[in-house]
Amino acid sequence: MPDLILHHYASSPFSEKTRLLLGYKKLPWQSVIIPAIMPKPDLLALTGGYRRTPVLQIGADIYCDTALIADVLEHLQPEPSIYPEPEKGLSRILAQWADSTLFWAAMAHNLQPRGAAEVFANAPPEAAKAFGEDRGKMSAGNMTRLRPADAAAAYKSYLRRLSDMLDDRPFLLGEAPCIADFSAYHSLWYTQRIHAVKNILQLTPAVLDWMDRIKAIGHGSPAKITAADALAAARAAKPHTLLADSTFQDEHGIALGSAVTVRAESFGLEETAGTLVAATRTHYTLARMIGGGGEATGTVHVHFPRVGYVLRPAEG
Repeated sequence: MPDLILHHYASSPFSEKTRLLLGYKKLPWQSVIIPAIMPKPDLLALTGGYRRTPVLQIGADIYCDTALIADVLEHLQPEPSIYPEPEKGLSRILAQWADSTLFWAAMAHNLQPRGAAEVFANAPPEAAKAFGEDRGKMSAGNMTRLRPADAAAAYKSYLRRLSDMLDDRPFLLGEAPCIADFSAYHSLWYTQRIHAVKNILQLTPAVLDWMDRIKAIGHGSPAKITAADALAAARAAKPHTLLADSTFQDEHGIALGSAVTVRAESFGLEETAGTLVAATRTHYTLARMIGGGGEATGTVHVHFPRVGYVLRPAEG
């Protein structure tokens, strides 16, 4: 089993999703704690620009976005599967809804003024300002933000719908958790951490019971390492992807070997530049030199899911 290195921080909802997936798969992993806001020099030395949290590193392969990370973990440990048949497609669609629509409604509710005040209660005044400015730069004004009242109304509806799914089963699609459960859980987990806003969950007792079942999965037993250790592991390794599909699928008229950039469609718009070495039905892969430490040595492959990301030719 290769060493799995998760770059994350404790309060990151999407990191909680991945930590639980690692626990469910019973995969050993190594933990690198990264800053919640920029600058993130050690992480960007690996990704080349991508700064969302978390990032999974396996040697010189860097996997971005939890949708792709989940696929990697499924490849490494197929059982228990998080993509059950015959609901494999349904579980992925529900997970995508949860990671986007549900997440943004929940976070607008969570970080309304009284929620944000609690989150930053023990931090210096400039911390809240810096966090807001950082997240504003990630969206660059191109996202519609729900107002707290609108977010609460939507969030309550979504919680009721999840509760309906749990009427006669322990998990959203059956007797065992699937990718939809992990994706739906992490936004609610963040709500539950904030006393000022968590009462919204009391409206759906079945959802609270389901949350207890997901929480009980745990994170396994991660080993702590440093960012320097992670960079050294990348420099010492050669890229070797764990993504199963390899057939070139050209939707852009961009040939393999071209200089390109990849960025997220709507949140976290920083580009990663490199050489396109894979463009399949599920993912893009860019080859680039490792940065950091005043040098650029060794090659990493940075992997992105195809859905939700924009591929472009590099300018100039």
